[in-house]
Amino acid sequence: MFKKILIAGLVAASFASVPLASVAQQRTIIIREAPPPQREEAQPQMRRGYVWAPGHWEWRRGQHVWVAGHQVRARRGHHWEADRWVERNGRWELQRGRWARGDRDGDGVRNRDDARPNNPNKS
Repeated sequence: MFKKILIAGLVAASFASVPLASVAQQRTIIIREAPPPQREEAQPQMRRGYVWAPGHWEWRRGQHVWVAGHQVRARRGHHWEADRWVERNGRWELQRGRWARGDRDGDGVRNRDDARPNNPNKS
């Protein structure tokens, strides 16, 4: 009985230590074909506590596929940097969207570089 419980615990622990979803999301994609132009999307009314992650082109099975924008839960003291393609030496690399530290007032200036990071009257 004890042996079965021990084995079950070890199996469960081994699966818990492998974050499969995050591994799949972090793979680097580098291709030679430029992505199509960015699509214009109608941004829906935002839910309280969420920010907009705009749509982007993914590379799947040898072709570009559009992934629609969506709302993601906001993180205090961070702003969302959208997925984007960057060209380097004739190759295109998909840089995944991520949370970056600080722009509390949304004026495009990082808090550490902003003389007034909490300015409600940004212009």
